[in-house]
Amino acid sequence: MLTRTLGDGGPRVSALGGPAENLGLPTGWDRITDTEAFDGLCCAYEKGVTLYDVADVYGHGRAESTLGRLVRQIPRDTITVTSKVGYGGDPEHPYTPDHMRRQLERSLTNLGTDHIDLYFFHHNNFGPHDSDLDSAVGTMQRFRAEGLIRAVGMRGPHRYALDRLTGQPTTDKYARFHQLFSRINPQVIAVRDNLLTPSRAPIFTLAAAHGCGVLTYKPLAQGLLTGSYTPRRPRRFGPGDHRSRKRWFTDPAIAIIDTALDTVRHHVGDDPAELVRIALWSCLDHGDHTAVLAGFTTPEQVTTNIACLNRPPEPEIVEIARAAMHKAQTELDAAFEVFTDQTS
Repeated sequence: MLTRTLGDGGPRVSALGGPAENLGLPTGWDRITDTEAFDGLCCAYEKGVTLYDVADVYGHGRAESTLGRLVRQIPRDTITVTSKVGYGGDPEHPYTPDHMRRQLERSLTNLGTDHIDLYFFHHNNFGPHDSDLDSAVGTMQRFRAEGLIRAVGMRGPHRYALDRLTGQPTTDKYARFHQLFSRINPQVIAVRDNLLTPSRAPIFTLAAAHGCGVLTYKPLAQGLLTGSYTPRRPRRFGPGDHRSRKRWFTDPAIAIIDTALDTVRHHVGDDPAELVRIALWSCLDHGDHTAVLAGFTTPEQVTTNIACLNRPPEPEIVEIARAAMHKAQTELDAAFEVFTDQTS
């Protein structure tokens, strides 16, 4: 298993790490059972995966509890567990000290462990005029001093989910990220990065300059980069599936992305694993302090993802994929008139 170190003095982890509704927004996936999820976790562990990412809000605790089944069966020091606070529990006061402690204690119980290796601020809303920011940062440091967590993480540039519901205007998420980075001083940053996102090079440069590790999430754009969505086999999603609300999962968007993937297939063939290989390595190429969080729904997907780490694609193939997907981004923006983070 390829491994990476998350920042200066950070943990050594595997380079590859894994229906609900929350706040009125669908956040789950259709047709996934707890048994399949647990089997996928066991498969990953058996094949050398040591990094596992969940959050208190994923499945309203089901994700943590499912991972907890694995944690209770293996030596705790053989894996790195990450979780998050911010969206679970009381959405009106997510970062007050009392609420953060209740959520952490619940996560520890769900996970069957006495500590979380990496604990993230899940979003960037710290109350009016950041009224809760200083106390939230201080609370995280107390958790570290008590041995309840080992490191603090924060998300890269993103939009606060509740703003989607309330129709709040989009703020400059990049300026907001830099403002918070200097206040939180995280050990690890989580960044959405894949071939369908704008370049994140400045974020990786910033992380390297501060000795931060980087976890990249959604490297496969939730399956869009694997060729599993095609105009020839339209898919429909239930009301609790997050894809039901995203434009990039509509038929017109799928057609644009599939055409771009055809450009890549022309060079690598029709094996879907080659598309997965290119997508994963396009993220891993950012540096030795970067690991990739690839989701899964079956053990078979876990096996494919891990196998793709054995051999990186040729650099020119990755560049062909980048160019094809950049063209797709432009067409998607034009088709929907305004750029939106459909894969976030």
